[in-house]
Amino acid sequence: MFPIRDNIRSRTFPFVNYLIILANLLMFCRELQLVHLRAIEPFMIHYSLIPARFFSDPFAHWPEVFSAMFLHGGWAHVIGNMWFLFIFGDSVEDNMGHVRYFFFYLLCGFGAAAAQLFAGPRSAVPMLGASGAIAGVLGAYCLLYPTAQVTTLFVFFIFIRFIDIPALFYLGLWFLVQAMNGMGSLAAHQNAGGIAWWAHAGGFVTGFLLVILFAKRRRRPLPD
Repeated sequence: MFPIRDNIRSRTFPFVNYLIILANLLMFCRELQLVHLRAIEPFMIHYSLIPARFFSDPFAHWPEVFSAMFLHGGWAHVIGNMWFLFIFGDSVEDNMGHVRYFFFYLLCGFGAAAAQLFAGPRSAVPMLGASGAIAGVLGAYCLLYPTAQVTTLFVFFIFIRFIDIPALFYLGLWFLVQAMNGMGSLAAHQNAGGIAWWAHAGGFVTGFLLVILFAKRRRRPLPD
C-alpha cells in the first residue's frame, strides 16, 4: 500500500519540510557524482553510522548519527523516503511550527539511530537513510491526525484500486510491520545487510512520544 496524498491542508507553508527534502536530494546528487568518480564507497563508509565502529569510540563517531540521516543507498531509497516526508511532514510542521518541527525531526532521527544501535551493537553494516527520522514524523502524524484519510494505492495481483484509509489504521499497520520485521531481524546475523527495521520502529515510537512536548494544537482533517 503506497500513500498518494492525505486530506489535511496546511495553513502555513512547510518550508522546513521542503528544506529537509532539498538537503537530502542535494546530498544524493553528491553521491551520484561520487559514483561517477568511483569514490562513493569510502565516502559512504566514512559518513554512515556503523554500530560496531560507533561503540568502539562513541565520542569520536557521534557526528555520524547526524550525517547518516542525509545519505541514501539508491533511487528507490531516496524517492520513497522523500515522498513519505512530502505527504506527512507538512501537516506535522504546520501543527508544531517551523523551529519546533526542525528539532523534532532531528531528535526522531537520533532516537531511530539509538534503537538500531542497541538492536545490533556488533554489526559492521553501515546504517544510512532518513527513514528513521521520517518514521518519527509518521508517529507524530498518527497521534495528531488519527482520523485523517490517506489515499492509498492498493495492488494485489491484478486488483488495483485507490482507497482512502484512516491514518491511524494505515500508520498503525506500517508500525506493526516494522516491529515484526525488527523482531525477526534479531535472529539474523549481526552483519547481514538489509532494512534497518529497528530504526523505523524506534523512530516511530520516538515521534509518537515527543509529539506531546512539541505539538502546539490539534486540528481536525479538512475536506478537499
